Amino acid sequence: MDQAKPQHVIVMTGATAGLGAHAVQHIAAQPDTRVIIGARGSGRTVPRGVAVIPLDLASLASVREFADAVTRQLGDARIDILILNAGIQASNTERRSAEGYELTFAVNHLAHYLLARLLLPRLADHGRLVITTSETHDPVVTPIAPKTLAPQALAHPSKSGFGSGIRAYSASKLCNLLTAQSFAALDEVKARQITVIAFSPGLTGGTSLGRDSSPAMRVFVMFLMNTVFRLVGLFRPEYVMGTPERSGEALAEVSLGTVTPPPGRIYVSLVKGKATFPNPSELARNRDAQSRLWGESAAMVGME
Repeated sequence: MDQAKPQHVIVMTGATAGLGAHAVQHIAAQPDTRVIIGARGSGRTVPRGVAVIPLDLASLASVREFADAVTRQLGDARIDILILNAGIQASNTERRSAEGYELTFAVNHLAHYLLARLLLPRLADHGRLVITTSETHDPVVTPIAPKTLAPQALAHPSKSGFGSGIRAYSASKLCNLLTAQSFAALDEVKARQITVIAFSPGLTGGTSLGRDSSPAMRVFVMFLMNTVFRLVGLFRPEYVMGTPERSGEALAEVSLGTVTPPPGRIYVSLVKGKATFPNPSELARNRDAQSRLWGESAAMVGME
């Protein structure tokens, strides 16, 4: 009797809305593929055969429960691809996670840092870790991008107000890139030939990224996208708005390995619908910043 082919196992966050929902459609359509996603609530619409396990990224306890549940469900099977795509963008920095950290920093960075560390032992040799970042991490592209790194200030901001939400978002995306590079530099990752990629979908309209923002902020952002960004896009291709369909397709391509960065690079940035491989910001390439974020994040999530 023929033996069944081993399934390709993909675990993903941020797969129920926006570009992630389009990405998972492409991924789940691959033959011999088993997809597990983490999501809040119930009744999520997902492709047939995709398993949903409860996950609230605003709670580190929920992250640990999710990792345990994934491990139990998989048994002896390994994770071939781990995609950390979920993210939020708020209008200010007043909200806190279950552990008391600023919510954007907690969800976009800390939860995914912890999840990647918990599931790294479950990743297959020659597996792939993909972390969604953003071009907003880079001051050369976006003036609001962070020029310094202060993890404690990000976790416990002293002030909020207009514009603090988008600055927190861009700082969290810097953290995603720093984290990806730290994972890529681990001896274990190198020895097991695990590929690490930081993926920026570029400016993408029609996503649920700002769902937690106030109605006024959502209107303001849409105004910027449809006016100012369109004008700037005539001179700066990074500001040309893409679609969630194309961004999701590109995330799937990067995750499945049909698009791969050149040797020695891990950053993939979608510009006008095409994958480019630029250098991250100068701060994102700083080894001291990578080490500092890793160490302080480890303390925050209790994995020193």
